[in-house]
Amino acid sequence: MIINTTKVKSEALLLFCRDLIDSYQNNTQNQFEVDNETITYIDEQINHLLKAINVTTQPIDYYVRNQKVSRIARILKSYQFINKQVSNSFKDGDNFNPSMLCFSLLCSWFAELSIGEEDKEYIYFCLYPYGEVYDKLLLNNKNAAYKNLNVKMLNIAENTIVKLHRYRFK
Repeated sequence: MIINTTKVKSEALLLFCRDLIDSYQNNTQNQFEVDNETITYIDEQINHLLKAINVTTQPIDYYVRNQKVSRIARILKSYQFINKQVSNSFKDGDNFNPSMLCFSLLCSWFAELSIGEEDKEYIYFCLYPYGEVYDKLLLNNKNAAYKNLNVKMLNIAENTIVKLHRYRFK
């Protein structure tokens, strides 16, 4: 059986983003005093992404149940690779913006590298207006600390995606 490694990595990235969103979606902490308009905008965009991710991926128990299937095993290895890369980018106590990290990971993979352009299941992520989100979080935001944090998330995402793109299965 031939396994499309690009699709495997794309699915792993979507699973990672879904877990990232699920883990932090209900966090009401506003440590950077971001205006309510920005918070509402980001929450809406995250909800749209989560719906699209849930349409494209299976529930987590599917992956756990089928982890011995070679395709699923590779998805899980890719997921672990992404998780390790992102985790290694942070020190204890570092601030972190999960929404910006999620947008940046998806943008770097689908928009910048053009992964999934020909796969109908990923077309939403290829056409998503990441530029609008970047404008809201980077250009139109006056809070310097929040802007710097978002730039850090962008750099972490880009480094992770470059390494994921080069990642080879053993």
